[in-house]
Amino acid sequence: MSEPVIKGPASYFPSIEKTYGRPISEWQAMIRAQGDRKHMELVQWLKDQHQMGHGHANALVAHTLAEDRKG
Repeated sequence: MSEPVIKGPASYFPSIEKTYGRPISEWQAMIRAQGDRKHMELVQWLKDQHQMGHGHANALVAHTLAEDRKG
């Protein structure tokens, strides 16, 4: 039996961890520490401060904010 295919923002996570050298949980903690900033402000912050590509930054922010909304 094959493993389930990961879809959506989480599909970027293995590449993010490999490329930027931090676990997803650490990135999410840093995003949450930014407070009530808007989605695109957080994406820009990751790009500016951590030289993250747009797709990776967007995936991390989208997934983190979606988790927070689920509560």
